Amino acid sequence: MSFDISSLATARVRGLCPYMSARRIGGMGHTFLNANEAPSSAAFLMSSQKLNRYPDCQPAEVLEAYAAYAGVSPENVMVSRGSDEAIGLLIRTFCEENRDSIIICPPTYGMYRVSADTNGARVLEVPPREDFSPDTAAIRNTLQNPENRVKLVFLCSPNNPTGETVKRADLLEVLDAARDKALVVVDEAYIEFCPEDTLADLLPENPHLVITRTLSKAFGLAGIRCGFALASPEVIKLMLKVIDPYPICDPVAQIAVQALSKNGLEIMRARVKELNDRKERFIAEVKKLSRTGEVFGTKPNYVLFRFRDGEQLFSDFVHRGVILRDFNDKPRLKDCIRITIGSEEEMQEVLRILKELDK
Repeated sequence: MSFDISSLATARVRGLCPYMSARRIGGMGHTFLNANEAPSSAAFLMSSQKLNRYPDCQPAEVLEAYAAYAGVSPENVMVSRGSDEAIGLLIRTFCEENRDSIIICPPTYGMYRVSADTNGARVLEVPPREDFSPDTAAIRNTLQNPENRVKLVFLCSPNNPTGETVKRADLLEVLDAARDKALVVVDEAYIEFCPEDTLADLLPENPHLVITRTLSKAFGLAGIRCGFALASPEVIKLMLKVIDPYPICDPVAQIAVQALSKNGLEIMRARVKELNDRKERFIAEVKKLSRTGEVFGTKPNYVLFRFRDGEQLFSDFVHRGVILRDFNDKPRLKDCIRITIGSEEEMQEVLRILKELDK
């Protein structure tokens, strides 16, 4: 009888359910609109002259470029392997294993729970209001209970998958409730699609506020895994105690600096305008279909729809080689499908199939 290697793993790891990213779920097809990726990227130049050297943990040129873009000081910025790493670092830094908690407001981004489970933090669910905005009164009550030992409150804005942004008044309420108790983390992975809704300007007056960002979405750079945390210098210093020695490889740093240059930002903003315009046209067409029900928040580069018999519709798309994202099993999202806004050709293909199946 062979030895069971898994018995050597911790009990927590043996019981973990991994985050099922779009890539991990996979699927056989030719059109993938399930991961909220940009339909294309720009061209970048890279030098190999420094590849024999370890990179800086926090490349100064990347911090300076992102700080200038975000309107903060470089000491308020940490660069990480996507915003996913920043999320995990926050939990590792501020939550004692098997004792402290985080608050999430499902349905929302799944990595908050996965990172908490991986690091032994408890997860407290505070369901949102009917309009999917955070229930600030319920969050306050949860924070005020000392037995909950809440250290982090995660709010996604725009929320993945429902698409609405956190209202400034709601965040201010949560910040007030969390003051001297916990950090409030606002995940702005998709904020470039609605920059008027950023809450980063609240950072100076709220040292317990953290904003996470990424180059994966509007910048079209999901493949380089480059994200950021914007926070007070004290929070950044604590997170840098936990981060791995060389999180950002030199080619990633080179690309990030180019993407954040004047030309790179112009390319990103042109991409955002193109995708937002395409999204509006796509939504207008989908609304005409008889099986279309609810259309959720429309600010990011994806749209969540509720369709009549959405679970079957998702399967019908899979059989035609078009992979969307099914949210039928998530709270309050029965028959819901999330569709990434891709190229014009991809969206026309989705519309054609939807019209074929509209019966």
